[in-house]
Amino acid sequence: MLSQACKYGLLAMLYLAQRQEPSGYVSVQTIGKALCISPAFLTKVFQRLTDVGLTESMKGPRGGVRLARGPEQITLADIVRAIDGDELFTQCILGLPGCGEDKPCPVHDQWRVHRSKLQQLFESYTLDTLLHKSLSDLRLSFC
Repeated sequence: MLSQACKYGLLAMLYLAQRQEPSGYVSVQTIGKALCISPAFLTKVFQRLTDVGLTESMKGPRGGVRLARGPEQITLADIVRAIDGDELFTQCILGLPGCGEDKPCPVHDQWRVHRSKLQQLFESYTLDTLLHKSLSDLRLSFC
């Protein structure tokens, strides 16, 4: 349900939240290497996150990306919307065009309930929440 770009964006944002550098900036290459994500692909993901104000970027040898606000102020829903848009929280799970209250698909009523709960969950969890719940000892590295 989430695009690969969105999954990578969530992981990269958790990585940034977990590793607040003194200078504030972490190179995309460093993040890509730690998460086994192509830096070129990750750069495109961070462009979307920067466009909506979730990250800031700086060019140059000491540049990179950093969170634009504290991890307690960035929700999972913010990240999903920045990368994938609002479709997860608004569209038919079967992808049927025209599905809605007037022309519901076979699972419309059930999905509407779950979609609403999913949206509430993603809006209630911040990067900080994840880091301090069960991920406190997590070291994001997949290589």
